[in-house]
Amino acid sequence: MGDWDLSSVGLVLIGSSITAAGTIMAARLLGVAVDLAPFLLLSTAILIVMSAVLIVLSTPRSQPPL
Repeated sequence: MGDWDLSSVGLVLIGSSITAAGTIMAARLLGVAVDLAPFLLLSTAILIVMSAVLIVLSTPRSQPPL
């Protein structure tokens, strides 16, 4: 099993956040009353942005050719 770095954590966070947001939206479309839906969707949006920042910051940058 490989080591967990910031990029792996970011990928897991972004995947689970998108899945959670999709589940909440699907429940709302099916007519299920989700009382905390706005708060949960805002939380998943914040997690998606944070995990995208983690992925971008942890990606190694190549040196420009001389």
